[in-house]
Amino acid sequence: MNDPIDLPIDGILDLHTFKPSQVGDLVPTYLEACREKNILRVRIIHGKGTGALRRTVHAILDKTPGVAAYHLDGERGNWGATIVRLAEDFS
Repeated sequence: MNDPIDLPIDGILDLHTFKPSQVGDLVPTYLEACREKNILRVRIIHGKGTGALRRTVHAILDKTPGVAAYHLDGERGNWGATIVRLAEDFS
């Protein structure tokens, strides 16, 4: 059994240290923790690679209540991350 990983809730989630099977539960849980701390802009680092993890993250975001919008972090020239905007008045 794996020990729980203590993640800092700072608005940046780096998925490089997680198994793909953990992402489905991790992303929504992390976003909810950010919302509880009133962090409404979150950067999820998924890497460039083949794009499989990016597609998985985007599919999760499409199904996660309270996600107002998301886009690739192209403003930094970095398509290995996605910026998520959480709805302010979601409950």
